[in-house]
Amino acid sequence: MPSYRVTLAVGALAPGVAPDAVLPEAARLVAERTVVEAQDVRLLRGVPCAVVRYEAAEDSDAVAIARHAVHGLRDTVEIRSDRVTRRDGARWTPIA
Repeated sequence: MPSYRVTLAVGALAPGVAPDAVLPEAARLVAERTVVEAQDVRLLRGVPCAVVRYEAAEDSDAVAIARHAVHGLRDTVEIRSDRVTRRDGARWTPIA
């Protein structure tokens, strides 16, 4: 089964939300729909990002899973942007 990842550029946190709560919540939301393979926090161009890698049968499923996570985080954190990529050999190909 193909491997995908959603990269979420994180903005302002909702009142009372700890920064270290964002990644586990994103991974939990993805896990509601599929198997989570990995999770990580990265700094991309100075912006903190939560990255969750997961399995999906096809691109449209992967995008739907990512949208579920973004929607589920809306009351927790501002998502400045999100990007879904698919693992193709050694590369990550953007799909959404």
